[in-house]
Amino acid sequence: MEESGDVLPKPLLDNIRQTKLALKAPLTTPVGEGFRSATVRLREEFNLYANVRPAHTYIPGGRFENIDLILIRENTEGLYVGVEHYIPVDGDPRAVASASGIMTRAGCRKIAEFTFDYAIRHGRKKITIVHKANILKKLTGLFLDTALEVGKPYEDRLEIEERIVDNTAMQLVINPSQFDVILTSNMFGDILSDEIAGLIGGLGLAPGGNIGPDAAIFEAVHGSAPDIAGQGIANPTAMFLAAAMMLDHVKEYDKARQLRGAIKTVLNEDNVRTGDLGGSATTVEYTKAIIKRLG
Repeated sequence: MEESGDVLPKPLLDNIRQTKLALKAPLTTPVGEGFRSATVRLREEFNLYANVRPAHTYIPGGRFENIDLILIRENTEGLYVGVEHYIPVDGDPRAVASASGIMTRAGCRKIAEFTFDYAIRHGRKKITIVHKANILKKLTGLFLDTALEVGKPYEDRLEIEERIVDNTAMQLVINPSQFDVILTSNMFGDILSDEIAGLIGGLGLAPGGNIGPDAAIFEAVHGSAPDIAGQGIANPTAMFLAAAMMLDHVKEYDKARQLRGAIKTVLNEDNVRTGDLGGSATTVEYTKAIIKRLG
């Protein structure tokens, strides 16, 4: 931003177009003012309509064992399109705030097709379509209707159900094993994926992939945490797992397995963990332990 006047300068975007890949660290977005989220802009720039957020147990002994969930979130529509404005009243320029959520039949169909195809390719058994069509009858009703329509040809290979988002949030912390793949809209997916991360030990273990027809960008789900910058206590596991997702995406499956295996070994056999996971290792010490296991 300081060097070019833009958080996403043209050479950066050109590079992603050339490689069709990026591994993105968390980025801070100003609250209430300043520049728009670079993450959201990247999704729009490259039509990264599918957000894949897996949650797997890496450290046993939590409230729930053997968590194995995939949340797939529509990534470019809904309330996150950023169509919002203030309406002045009686001299107050911010008297009323208004926002529009936008969903298209085409966008809903694309993410539903991606999800059902993903489930079959990865040997999953069940898809839960999450919505709020009892209240947002048109906005999320369109999402639900389209997803159910897309799912009809898959009914002999997958169990398909639909749930209201608030009930889903409750059921996730009561019995997460009833879920396999969750398909949902942009904002609901953002919220539920953080909840799901809590089932496996927190956002430090949560990677995500933003996937479109011409590019794929992988990232840690957690935020930038500027309050701990420079202290050497950040947990890089989510970035490592995002890298493993990227390796899978380019069909480097053995390397992805090696990286995930090293993470599990370091966390559970070597017992080297950062502070957020109950350990005392610094970011560098933990990273060196991962590198040693990879070697």
